Amino acid sequence: MTYGNHGSSLRDLPRLRASKRKRVSSYDRTGANDDRLTVQPGTTVTLADIEGPGSINHIWCTVALPQKDVPDAKDVDYLRRLVLKITWEDQEHPSVLVPLGDFFGMGHAKTANFVSAPLQMSPQDGKGFNSWFHMPFASRAKVELISELSAEPVFFYYYVDYELFESAADDLGYFHAQWRRERPTDGIEQGTQSNREFQVEGVNDTGDGNYVLLEAEGRGHYVGCVLNIRNLRETSDWNWYGEGDDMIFIDGEAFPPSLHGTGTEDYFNTAWCPTQTYHAPYHGITLPGGDNWSGEISLYRFHVEDPITFTESIRVTIEHGHANKRSDDFSSVAYWYQTLPHRPFGLAPVEERLPFPEAW
Repeated sequence: MTYGNHGSSLRDLPRLRASKRKRVSSYDRTGANDDRLTVQPGTTVTLADIEGPGSINHIWCTVALPQKDVPDAKDVDYLRRLVLKITWEDQEHPSVLVPLGDFFGMGHAKTANFVSAPLQMSPQDGKGFNSWFHMPFASRAKVELISELSAEPVFFYYYVDYELFESAADDLGYFHAQWRRERPTDGIEQGTQSNREFQVEGVNDTGDGNYVLLEAEGRGHYVGCVLNIRNLRETSDWNWYGEGDDMIFIDGEAFPPSLHGTGTEDYFNTAWCPTQTYHAPYHGITLPGGDNWSGEISLYRFHVEDPITFTESIRVTIEHGHANKRSDDFSSVAYWYQTLPHRPFGLAPVEERLPFPEAW
């Protein structure tokens, strides 16, 4: 039995299968009820180290900061200080290296209840994290949690659910996820421009200066992203953040790219400067921002029915405001599958990942 052509839909459920279901979890090995890891600051713990061939099909976890509600609590931004790391096949570089909260679909070290097909945050208040991205591997999968908290331990509960197969398939890509941030994006001063001129006029006929969600090399397909924006422009004028077009360059193509969009909300399958929370299987707004689109925004778009394939390379970008005029805080997670080895990527130091203070 290999990975095979069995899907996970209701239509495919009657198909008989020969794989073996397995799980690694944080259950109390003594038989008591202390079903968690206590992860100390500055440590890395291995959540799962699996010999294949197999496929991780589901990850569930929840995390608690014991001292979160005490006065002057430290590390309350722990969802940006904890990092999920996944490495395939003894590769030198991990294929997943993302702050924990961002990986599961929302930035700004925040949680809220939302439902999409591959990622969900579940009650209470979005603190139950779920991933249903399938992650096949041939010989080894290593899943780790890195704590870069400054002072406090966290309680961490988790499942890693997977299947084992008799042999590996040679036509499957390896799951990847990368976090990026630009704070602020490289915009321009408004100067003497009117609000209309600054927000919606100007020319971008190269794609240069766009915010980059992903640059990858190899053969694979891009399957979506989470985009987080902190509106840094303080004004009583119309302060919409999302006039930026998405531009996706495949296999080194020149401008204009094969995939050129018409606005930020359009790429995320919404319309007309939305101010409402919304979640659907493949797109949604988990944080819509405050009055006049102030504060924190988080959106997702998953290419499950429409993956974007590449043979040599892909560059996924989006303007930060029309013609890249706005200077906001952008961060993102890109998700994709590809061959190994991949183009190596790192993760910004913890002090460059932390969200803006609430009172900013």
